[in-house]
Formats: sequence, structure tokens, C-alpha cells
Amino acid sequence: MALSDIRIIDAHIHQWDPFTTPREFSPVAKVFRAVPLPIDVAKWLAPRKDREFVGDPSAYAHEYLPANYRADAADLPVEAIVHIEVAWTGPDKSEETAWVAGLPFGGDNPGLGAIIGAADPAAPDFAELLDAHTAAAPLLRGIRAHVAHHPDAGVRPYTKIESALTTKEFLNGFALLAERGLTFEAWLYSHALPDLTALAQRYPEVPIVLDHLATPAGIFGPIGKHTGANPSQRRELFIRWRDDLTALAENANVVAKVSGLMMPVLGHPVPRRGTSTPVPVLLDRIRPLFAHAYDVFGPERLLWGSNFPVDKPITTIPDSVEIIATAIAERGGGHQELEQIFRTNAQRTYRIES
Repeated sequence: MALSDIRIIDAHIHQWDPFTTPREFSPVAKVFRAVPLPIDVAKWLAPRKDREFVGDPSAYAHEYLPANYRADAADLPVEAIVHIEVAWTGPDKSEETAWVAGLPFGGDNPGLGAIIGAADPAAPDFAELLDAHTAAAPLLRGIRAHVAHHPDAGVRPYTKIESALTTKEFLNGFALLAERGLTFEAWLYSHALPDLTALAQRYPEVPIVLDHLATPAGIFGPIGKHTGANPSQRRELFIRWRDDLTALAENANVVAKVSGLMMPVLGHPVPRRGTSTPVPVLLDRIRPLFAHAYDVFGPERLLWGSNFPVDKPITTIPDSVEIIATAIAERGGGHQELEQIFRTNAQRTYRIES
């Protein structure tokens, strides 16, 4: 389905420079640059859970900046992007917000529509950090906290806390988002969807954006120690994800991103570097996920995001757009639904000016 007359907003990308800013992968990137070791050899030095999450570490060994994104978007009419915090290890997380605001967006590159910064509602300095983020960039629209934890110890965690969304400290701090008119960007593994539903019910005044349809790790193939090990397990994973997503969608303050569906941690086999998985193959895999999300959230509460460069080992940005546009058409959607999912829902959610 053609998108030539829709000015796309990519609601989920990452920008980084591991050489000039502090990232979790900065030390490794600097080693790759300094040591003439093939990346396919060096990656085997990393823990298995990291290898399974990233698929191909090439993107993490280099900077990913507005010109890199523009090249990956090719001829797509991407007007603006939303930057989502990523792996900043400096003590002041608002410095990432200021850094992103200073990148060369606009001109030949897409514009910067909004920024989601990193902050933990459970932290004692949460209020001060929110103020620092807001002062760092007028385009700050919300925060994302590192709450992703998986019951399989072999799946890469982003916190040591099993139910980070339910702690007293997190819940008390979360109320500050409503006071400041900020959104909560929720990335978690799918088993934690009930915790997010409870959070949405407790704070109906806080807009919540579910990233990547909750990343049901292993749904397309085995990862970790025992996740998605066989078709029966993967079907059980899908059924639980389906039911929990249905419950979450009943909360009007939640929208969902059809993004990150090509993340290697879902169990996608990683193709040879420089190639991508064919569109029909990926469409067959993600169709049940997209169809259910479309049915329970409706096209008025879904947003598309490329999740680049994280999804780059599996697909391209144009292919990602084609897959989702085709999936929309298969659910009976037309131009209005395309406009909603690829543009206007992101405009509304992140208050992006036309």
C-alpha cells in the first residue's frame, strides 16, 4: 500500500555515538575501533544473552546519527522522528537529552519531533531529574525507565528487580509524571504486561506508550536457557501475550507501538550481514501479533516506529514500513488508518507540531 502522500513520523529510533558519549557499549566499540579483530570473531567474546539480544553487533560498534538514519530511510517521506533514550551511563541522564537536542536534525535529515529521556520513578532524585530533562530540551515529552526483566536468566535483563513496576518507590514517584504532563514510555518483556495494566489503572491520568508490543521474547524461535524452545512453548507464549495485551488495551490512557517486531530477541534467525529477511517471511511471522494489536487497540491507538538501528540485523526501514502497511491493509485499513498509524497518532501522543 502506497505511503507516498503521507509524511511519516518514525515514533521510535535511537541515536548514539559510543566514542564521544558514555554508553553501555562504549568500551566495546572503542576496542573494535582500536584492535584489528573481525567483529564476527569478537562478538563471541560477549555473553550469549547479549549476542541473542543484538543479533549483529555492527551497529553498536559505530555511531548512529541523523545522517545514518536518513541513509537507512532511503526515499521514504520521513518528516520527523522520536528519539528514545538508549544505554546512557553518565551520572546525569539529562545530558543525553541535551546531546540529542543538539544533533543536526532538519535540513536534509528528518526533523526532531520529540525526545524521551531516561529516568527511574523509584529513584530519590526523580523529581530533580525530570526538571533537568525538561530544562535540557523543550521537546522532552516523557521518560523511559529500565524495567525489563525476564524470568529466564538467559534472556538479557535491564534491571535486577523482577517486578519493578510494582514497588512502592516506583509507584510513589510515578505520580510526578502526571503533575508535569509527561508520558511514560514502557518497554518490558511480555510476562510483565499485567503489572503495566495495574499501573495504567492506578494512574489513568498518565499517558502510557507500550513499546514493541511488549517484546514476547522467543515467540519466533528459541532464546535464553529455555524460552521458546519448541512450537508448544511458543504457542503458550502467544496465548498469554494475547490475553494480557487485551486486558491492557482496555485502558484508554495506553497506546501501543508496532515497533521492535524484528528484534533478534524475539527469536528471529539473523541473516548474513548486508542482507535482510524477506518481507513475506517477516509478514508471516508478525501477522498474528499485529492483527491482535490492531483489533484490541484499534488504528487510533497504534503508532509505527522503526526501532532503528536495533532492528537493522533483521530488516530495513522501507521493508518495515511495507510490512506494517500490508498488515494494515489485511485488516481492512485504508488511507485513514495508514495516516493514523504512520503519522497522526504520533503527533497526538508526543505533541509534535505539523
